[in-house]
Amino acid sequence: MPRPRKGARFGNSGAHEKVILANLARSLFNEGSVITTLGKAKAVRPLAEKMITKARKGDLHSRRVVLRTIRDNAVVTKLFDDVAPRYVGRPGGYTRITKLGPRRGDGAEVAVIELV
Repeated sequence: MPRPRKGARFGNSGAHEKVILANLARSLFNEGSVITTLGKAKAVRPLAEKMITKARKGDLHSRRVVLRTIRDNAVVTKLFDDVAPRYVGRPGGYTRITKLGPRRGDGAEVAVIELV
């Protein structure tokens, strides 16, 4: 899990930031893509890439390390069985962030993060 940043943490504490990023990663692995703000997409990318790298190993220790962050057994099983085998020959860069423009309500920059 990445260390919480100093300064603004999406308006929450460091512990809440970790939970937000874990839930975004869970949704990304479950759905394949997530529409969120640009800041959150950039923050969840390193976490998701590390989880996929762990899942590529496929051993029990890696599964337990991933389960520390993503506490949903069904999503972790999908990550290890379906998502990770797609990236066996790829050395990195498992996610793509595409900007969608400003959100209508508050003008926040919105982006979609998806698995390549």
